[in-house]
Amino acid sequence: MECLIGIQFKDFVLVAADMTNATSIMVMKSDEHKIHQVSKKLVMAVSGESGDATQFSEYISKNLQLYKMRNGYELSPKAAANFTRRNLADYLRSRTPYFVNMLMAGYDDHTGPELYFIDYLASCVKVPYAAHGYGGFFSLTILDRYHRDNLTEEEGYALLKKCVREIHKRLIVNLPNFKVQKISKDGITDLPHITAQNLAVEDAAAA
Repeated sequence: MECLIGIQFKDFVLVAADMTNATSIMVMKSDEHKIHQVSKKLVMAVSGESGDATQFSEYISKNLQLYKMRNGYELSPKAAANFTRRNLADYLRSRTPYFVNMLMAGYDDHTGPELYFIDYLASCVKVPYAAHGYGGFFSLTILDRYHRDNLTEEEGYALLKKCVREIHKRLIVNLPNFKVQKISKDGITDLPHITAQNLAVEDAAAA
């Protein structure tokens, strides 16, 4: 029922995650943060079992920080994604697997922005855009049609809003709020939340 969306462009990556924490038929929170900062230019958006998501994201984050302390430099997004995938694969074959889906987005000073799709079966793919959850059914078709590598930050943010607007319109589950972050050469930047209230105001103004 959760939704993660990631889009890579020429100079930056945008990541959006819904902020709903639901248990069975009840909504527990509408301000949950599912995007975790792993390093200065790397974030990990995580969905899945609530305890698994928190524990696994903290485990990966602390291990990457330990690597930096020991070696004096941070892992690249590609190396971090492979490290995460290997750990997820190892736990999958243990008695205590983690049921989490992830998007890892980062900026490498040599290769530029990167986005990795990782699912609970420990498959890992570098992609130009990706989505997890039922919201991805509606988002991926829009991204297939409108994604271009050379979009500006404003155009990329508008594309994310187009995806969220379609999720609000089509999906039976209520996911009103989405947290958005941009990862670029300057680091990680919080962009305004995309909420059902804000989109309704924009639609009313446009009408």
